Amino acid sequence: MPRKIRIEYPGACYHVINRGNYRSWIFKTEGARKGFLKALQECSLAEGWHVHAWCLMGNHYHLCIETPEGNLVKGMRWLQSVFANRFNRFRKTNGHVFQGRYKAILLDGKSLGAVCHYIHLNPVRAGIVKAGELEKYRHSSFHQLWHPGKRWGFVDYSTGLDWAGHLADSTEGRHLYKDYLGWLSEDDEEMKELGFSTMSQGWAKGSKEFKERVLADLTEGKLDSVVEADALEIRQEKWERALPAILAALGKELKDAPACKKSEPWKVAAARFLRERYLAPYKWIAETLCMGVVGSVQAMVCRHRKGDSGNQDEAWRKLNEI
Repeated sequence: MPRKIRIEYPGACYHVINRGNYRSWIFKTEGARKGFLKALQECSLAEGWHVHAWCLMGNHYHLCIETPEGNLVKGMRWLQSVFANRFNRFRKTNGHVFQGRYKAILLDGKSLGAVCHYIHLNPVRAGIVKAGELEKYRHSSFHQLWHPGKRWGFVDYSTGLDWAGHLADSTEGRHLYKDYLGWLSEDDEEMKELGFSTMSQGWAKGSKEFKERVLADLTEGKLDSVVEADALEIRQEKWERALPAILAALGKELKDAPACKKSEPWKVAAARFLRERYLAPYKWIAETLCMGVVGSVQAMVCRHRKGDSGNQDEAWRKLNEI
């Protein structure tokens, strides 16, 4: 199976996650935690990354990073390989340290704050500390935010504060931010609104317009690679890109679909073509071409494939000339 593509461009932001191999507790010791953070610091300074939030848990990490130079892959390759080499050398072992390829979820600007809040609340959700004592969890950017003397120059500690109500980076502002996180951790509706339940899923977080802009910049080759990663929204972009050419070959436009019968020959031919050439699901085809229920579309495509409807041959011939 092709490897999942990484979408990179200058200024891109990501929620990056990875776990220890077989969910092993790679960050169980202080030495391992310091080793990873040292590598993160070296990588961020070398690659010009801006880190907005980070948290180390026992068997995984979360990072919210911005890449002004569009160099996620290069930096992450260095970060994970250097840490793994140092980790294995210290323990006098060999083999994989991480579970596999890291997950990098692309973020739009409006998602940054929610991701920072999510990352800072990781130890609370895990039951390690209470929200009112969040600053006591030392393996997180919130701990550094709380203690200005422990901060790093490449971390933007203001992001969480800004997205909690434009709070000032002051003693009062930090207390208000902790209160906000405490309230958030107990408000299921607000966490749902911010997308906490799917924060580690999908290929991107943000508005539909943001995702469309990103996908519009992908070449067909790159889009094909992403399709193999089973990202539904990206696969749908491929179908939607193909649809205008399919309809044009039939002398139709999408606005013609509602006025035509569900079993119109050109619709059936288009449905079969979308199914066989692009693996578009019948549900999407039925809704897009106004063809009724899924079962009916399946039956019509099946009959067309068997050659039961001779009057559809001309439309099918045109489509195969695309």
